[in-house]
Amino acid sequence: MTVRPVLDAASLDLLFREARTHGAWQDRPVDDATLRQAVELTEWGPTAANSVPLRLLFVRSAEAKEKLRPTLAPGNVDKTMAAPVTAIVAYDPKFFDQLPKLFPHADARSWFAGQPHAEPTARMNAALQAGYFILALRSLGLDAGPMTGFDAAACDAAFFADGSAKSFMLVNIGYGDAAKLHPRLPRLAFEDVAAVA
Repeated sequence: MTVRPVLDAASLDLLFREARTHGAWQDRPVDDATLRQAVELTEWGPTAANSVPLRLLFVRSAEAKEKLRPTLAPGNVDKTMAAPVTAIVAYDPKFFDQLPKLFPHADARSWFAGQPHAEPTARMNAALQAGYFILALRSLGLDAGPMTGFDAAACDAAFFADGSAKSFMLVNIGYGDAAKLHPRLPRLAFEDVAAVA
């Protein structure tokens, strides 16, 4: 029987207990190699039929930020413009076209192509991957500020006009300014969210 190692307390703090959603950022760039590593880590997480429907567009240039600006809810403009990078988190509505490569031992494409459950499957599994992505960023020493306060249809028209992806979240990425964090909000107790049957 193989016993898997358990993360130490410092690692659990980094990923969960001390991690925060940041809205203010240090003036420090995020390099492409770190973004690439975060994406590669994200792709190891499980998804239905190994579908990996998540698609990411990293918005960094001033021109791209200005293109994103009008899609943002007013309360999200300043922190997004100040973030070194903003990831547009989206899903590929035709993710099933990749299944012959990703799930080669069965005809998984036929399970989804033309089926009404294809798009909900893509969105749900991409949302799962978005969680992996945030943990990957944290594990690499970055901070994240995920948010859904934006006009997804306007974002898609600006960045995915060909219909190749549909956005559902934005994640501001960088090195957070801890001095500007709000007090930590409470969480629910185990008994409020879980039961053992």
